[in-house]
Amino acid sequence: MFNKILIGRFIPGTSWIHRLDARVKLIVSIAFIFVIFLATSWPSYLWASFFTLLVVAMTGLGLRVYLRGIRPLIYLMLFTTALQILFVTTGPIWWQWGWLKITEDGVVNGIAIFIRFLLIILISTVLTLTTAPLDLADAMEQILQPLKKVGVPVAELALMLSIALRFIPTLLDEAEKIVNAQRARGVRFNEGNLLQRIKAFVPVLIPLFVNAIKRAIELGDAMEARGYRGDVERTKYRQHHWQKDDTVALLSFIVFSCCLAWLRYRFG
Repeated sequence: MFNKILIGRFIPGTSWIHRLDARVKLIVSIAFIFVIFLATSWPSYLWASFFTLLVVAMTGLGLRVYLRGIRPLIYLMLFTTALQILFVTTGPIWWQWGWLKITEDGVVNGIAIFIRFLLIILISTVLTLTTAPLDLADAMEQILQPLKKVGVPVAELALMLSIALRFIPTLLDEAEKIVNAQRARGVRFNEGNLLQRIKAFVPVLIPLFVNAIKRAIELGDAMEARGYRGDVERTKYRQHHWQKDDTVALLSFIVFSCCLAWLRYRFG
């Protein structure tokens, strides 16, 4: 159940995407979330899908890995799509029952939201699967370094990101162990109505919350024992070096964004 979620997990590899600098992957992933909203027509959605699938293929991990990771989030994606279909009431009416109606604009917008959601999840998964958590935290710290001059605690933010990314897979694995233990005691998580299923997860959330607090205390004690003081008088063991491939990757994303903007201008 929980161990199928891939966001936050890192899979070592030797692909071209794996070898890219963490900074360029972080920049592209964040920019993609904003650029994808330039897609408003079917040619632009096809172009964005082609780009995303090309990036996924270049990781060398296989599309099946990503589909398995998306499966736990499919209900959230379908729920968001259903809300868009039901509450957009403009355009020709395709079906109506009382105050509920399904219109052409609602269906088109719902499909568009589903595609955007799917592509953003895929790119975010590529980022975490191909980038070690420490490299990602260091990249964020270097990108936000100019904000340090205005008093933003950049090092603390990077540390929180690193800890969060590192503990997401750990907490998911612990949740899976607790669920299996509860199943062995006869708890059925997939039976009953919605309220009964929510109540069945209470014995999972409480020990998971306790374990999270325990791990946080242990981590704090370990950092204090080692004299951790943020970025004060500390050097980096891992050094980021911008390579030719990083420039190629960034330029490729710029070309993709320009083509997406042209498709928006051309097809509306």
